[in-house]
Amino acid sequence: MKASEIRSKWLAFFESKGHKIEPSASLVPHNDPSLLWINAGMAPLKSYFDGRVIPDNPRIANSQKCIRTNDIENVGKTRRHHTFFEMLGNFSIGDYFKEEVITWAWEFLTSPEWIGFEPDRLSVTVYPEDEEAFRYWNEKIGLPAERIYKLDENFWDIGEGPCGPCTEIFYDRGDKYGDLSDPECWPGGENERFLEVWNLVFSQFNHNKDGSYTPLPNKNIDTGAGLERFASILQDVDSNFDTDLFRPIINQTCQIAGDSVRYGANVEHDIALKVIADHIRTVAFAVGDGVLPSNEGRGYIIRRLLRRAVRYGKSLGVDRPFLHELVAVVGDIMGVYYPEVVEKREFIEKVIRTEEERFHETLSDGLALLDELVRTAMTAGQKEINGPDAFKLYDTYGFPFDLTEDYASEQGMTVDREGFDTAMEAQRDRARSARQDTGSMNVQGGPLANFTEKSEFIGYDELTAEGATVIAIVSGQESVSEAGEGSRVLVLLDQTPFYAESGGQVGDHGMITGSDFTLIVEDVTKAPHGQPVHHALVTSGTLRVGDRVQAAVSRQTREATVKNHTATHLLHRALKDVLGEHVNQAGSLVEPERLRFDFSHFGSISAEELSDIERRVNEQIWIGTPLQIDYKSLAEARAMGAMALFGEKYGDVVRVVRVGEYSLELCGGCHVANTAQIGLFKLVGESGIGSGVRRIEAVTGRHAYLYVESQLDLLKQSAGLLKSNMNEVPRRIEALNAQVKELGRENESLQSKLGRIEAGSLESQAKTVNGVTVLTSQVNAPSMDALRGIVDELRAKLGEAVIVLGALSEDKVNLVAAVSPELVKQGYNAGKIIKAAAAACGGGGGGRPDMAQAGGKDPSKLGEALQIAQELVLSQGNVI
Repeated sequence: MKASEIRSKWLAFFESKGHKIEPSASLVPHNDPSLLWINAGMAPLKSYFDGRVIPDNPRIANSQKCIRTNDIENVGKTRRHHTFFEMLGNFSIGDYFKEEVITWAWEFLTSPEWIGFEPDRLSVTVYPEDEEAFRYWNEKIGLPAERIYKLDENFWDIGEGPCGPCTEIFYDRGDKYGDLSDPECWPGGENERFLEVWNLVFSQFNHNKDGSYTPLPNKNIDTGAGLERFASILQDVDSNFDTDLFRPIINQTCQIAGDSVRYGANVEHDIALKVIADHIRTVAFAVGDGVLPSNEGRGYIIRRLLRRAVRYGKSLGVDRPFLHELVAVVGDIMGVYYPEVVEKREFIEKVIRTEEERFHETLSDGLALLDELVRTAMTAGQKEINGPDAFKLYDTYGFPFDLTEDYASEQGMTVDREGFDTAMEAQRDRARSARQDTGSMNVQGGPLANFTEKSEFIGYDELTAEGATVIAIVSGQESVSEAGEGSRVLVLLDQTPFYAESGGQVGDHGMITGSDFTLIVEDVTKAPHGQPVHHALVTSGTLRVGDRVQAAVSRQTREATVKNHTATHLLHRALKDVLGEHVNQAGSLVEPERLRFDFSHFGSISAEELSDIERRVNEQIWIGTPLQIDYKSLAEARAMGAMALFGEKYGDVVRVVRVGEYSLELCGGCHVANTAQIGLFKLVGESGIGSGVRRIEAVTGRHAYLYVESQLDLLKQSAGLLKSNMNEVPRRIEALNAQVKELGRENESLQSKLGRIEAGSLESQAKTVNGVTVLTSQVNAPSMDALRGIVDELRAKLGEAVIVLGALSEDKVNLVAAVSPELVKQGYNAGKIIKAAAAACGGGGGGRPDMAQAGGKDPSKLGEALQIAQELVLSQGNVI
């Protein structure tokens, strides 16, 4: 059975059981800083499990793409370790529980209509105290007690938040995968015969801060089954890498490597082929989700995986960029369910090829650095490259340890493996420490968790709701019936014009008033069931549940906000037009004063490109295009080519915002009626904010006018200082720059002349001790450059000598030391001399044995510093 068929059967089965099929979320977590990657099927659903959001359908199933990199060194060496994998899952948010999920799991696994496993080949493990699960398996399913194993580790707990016992289902692959006489050959043991295919987690407790456990208000089901494992069983192959998810990639890699590489013929080659197949899947999907190679965070992991695959390619004899050629194969395999790998193929290939080319250059740079390490070690009489240096080559420059070993061996040296491993483990400890809380979730509950009364949003068309009714008031963590003056409360109305923060647009501000009370609305968010929640301050009177109120949004702030929101859509399209279709939104903020738009893009953006982007947005404003807003099915909207907002979840019916023929996006936010209402769009900032993510900030309307006015004021001030009109400012600055350069050249010429004069007067002060000429003196030199110039003049005049000069520059000390080549060979060292002298006047510095410089903080100690330098030279002679 093909992997794609297994995936389809999974989703179809649970759809038949009333589940909503959630599409796979991006690998980049949305609004979840606790996770670096989506690493499990339930990770995108955390807000459902901890009660922050109540899903429309409490039954959910998915096939979720995931990344885990904690066992990267095992990839290719074991049958089932991967960095990228698919997790099949079915979930219940407070709906069905153990009996249903166990019954359905058995039906899916054993029914000929679905997977069709032989029932006698299945065994399970349960938590020892979970008698309920044991009873369902034994009495309802009919599984013999001897095939139900009780294990203490069958309890899913990731810290504070939901947790509970679990049951794992194992498939017996038969005698060729293990002998039952082996004490480890049993479900849960270390063996290849009994393969875990599915884990059912029964979330029924809250793990509290104090370490205690209390029952959850709503019990949940969270299951996970690895698609790759299912495929290996149903295709009856030795490992996941032999399934149709990997073999086409491996076969293509063999073709690229040539006739000398055949899968299954050489153990080392097989490891390389498996690593490449695994890593190209990870890199292709991550780049498709907007993660670009970099030196930090997710980008660092992708860079590391890509470079690791390149290195394994070199072990197959492939010395050119080749990974990008495998992207098409990944698309052929996965595109049936993940169209983004096909749709973004050209972009993914470009990113990977560029990174491959850079790494081939890095390998050359690494060899140069390694050569320097070898020469330094040999000069010091060492026969070993220390571990931290080897690790720096590996971690910073991507230079593989085995190549370091090979090169060192050719030079008759070894590498400190133990030191390398220690440095590697220290890095892993830092990584583990950084992600120690990544899996935790919020505790379930809250006063609005079970509040389901409807609240209608009317704010697309109206900014005031007359006669709205208060349906709930929350003070602190409790629902209350009334709130008096000075109270900060959460208020829900049966209808409201206030927009609740979502899709990057901030919540509205405004007033809620009644016959004898007034509230200031400071923010609006969404309750777990989606109702707008007004965060308000009661400024007078007493508000009660059931009161009739007038709810009025601040017209000024809303109108400013909608201008920025529509401008964001225009900006998104302009970015794609100018930079390329690979640009995708990676976050946004739309508020009254400004807009902020984050997007995926590799490389910098030129001033010309920014100007083009700004012009295109303004052209759409000048045209004055009416906006058209429709409601479509999700499938219909996607077929129209509508762009979706980053990380947003969409229902079956979506709101489509169209700006003429220019922009088409799925969006639930508020917009202008006509682009002309935006007035003016001005970019005010552009920067890189992370791995392959850039940020543009802009203003519109009144704020754009004020920004332009402030820039004109600066120009007027500049013109005044230059005693010119505004049109002449660039020419006047150009003339001043030329004048400054000319004065600089004249100054350099004068400094050179003064240096020669100064050097001439100093030449007679040189002393000769034990055949060595020594000169130490304080001179007049306004800068370090001038001081070095005097030293150079003296070196030419004195020949073989040790020279140490000092000068005062404002409230600082400058020091320069020079030692001629022959004296360097005798052991004199300018760097050591200058270091001792600088310490005397509260400074530091260094340099080469023949030339060094330093700075000091205490001008009063310059004479003492020069005396120390002279004594060091005269007293130590050739033992320095």
